[in-house]
Amino acid sequence: MNDPSTLPQGQGRPEPGRGATGSESPRAESRGERLVAGVSAPDDAQFDAGLRPRSLEEYIGQDRVRDNLQVSVAAARGRSEALDHVLLYGPPGLGKTTLAYVIGNELGVSVRATAGPVIEKPGDLAAMLTNLQPHEVLFIDEIHRLAPVIEEILYPAMEDYELDILIGQGPSARSVKVPLQRFTLIGATTRAGLLTSPLRARFGIVHRLDFYTDGDIAEIVRRSARILGVAIDEEATAEVARRSRGTPRIANRLLRRVRDYAQVRADGHVTGDVARAALSLLEVDDRGFDEVDRKLLRTIIEKFGGGPVGVNSLAAAINEERDAIEDIYEPFLIQAGFLDRTPRGRVATPRAYEYFGLTAPGRDSRLW
Repeated sequence: MNDPSTLPQGQGRPEPGRGATGSESPRAESRGERLVAGVSAPDDAQFDAGLRPRSLEEYIGQDRVRDNLQVSVAAARGRSEALDHVLLYGPPGLGKTTLAYVIGNELGVSVRATAGPVIEKPGDLAAMLTNLQPHEVLFIDEIHRLAPVIEEILYPAMEDYELDILIGQGPSARSVKVPLQRFTLIGATTRAGLLTSPLRARFGIVHRLDFYTDGDIAEIVRRSARILGVAIDEEATAEVARRSRGTPRIANRLLRRVRDYAQVRADGHVTGDVARAALSLLEVDDRGFDEVDRKLLRTIIEKFGGGPVGVNSLAAAINEERDAIEDIYEPFLIQAGFLDRTPRGRVATPRAYEYFGLTAPGRDSRLW
């Protein structure tokens, strides 16, 4: 059940070390190495393929999305038509890539995978589109990073199933329409707000993937443990699930680390005590916070009086990038109720003070 920013080898991975805008991001690699980061880490790829479900029946969680897709896929298969274009968005690590491959498997067609930053020239996309077979799936990860000239080619391809190719130059130039097989485009993005309106409007099926419940994450841990051959009891399963931040990729990553600890310092069986000891060694606490999360919250409380503080000031204070704070650190802290994002800046909530054993200051509600 891993996400989606991980692509199988040879199928067009995005270049490592690039930020959401395509610029070099010197901290991208370090962010990926965080144990509780939803973004893909280098050692995730070798485990992804084996842990991914193959059908919607096997897919755990995201019940609303799964039920809707079951109807859409069954209808498309019943009419022997291509499925409407699908847009999947949400935080990293929630299973967007997994879901794309599940859809392809349910349709009984191949999935051609690539990523937005990889498609640099119009000819690259034209070659992919003209090689698609009837009803096949083209999966584009990080679709918000497509260049505008590439998007222009996608519009007629998605809407009319044809390519507009300009031949020649100057007054003698002419446009030639090349018909395409009817296909399904599946786009995945962590930043749906960066998609242009014309592109988003051409997706007939749009779904947001949310953080998973502890029960769903526990079921994912059990399934992954069976596949990996890990002997784990229910107490340990609950411990791993509780600290996984509602993200399957993190759950699978923690499970592998706990398995290693049990093999080296226990008898190989993961009990509740073994899991707690392993996660304590990894500095992942009961809330699923690591040192970076604690540093961010403490900085807001101690250096900025609990806030509000602007994201640029916060980024400078903790020596991180603004994009990293907005896309990687904040979503879970806000979801968990430890951080508020206000028009004036970020504010630590009373729950954050309680977490550190501090008393939250009274908020003066008067207007000055």
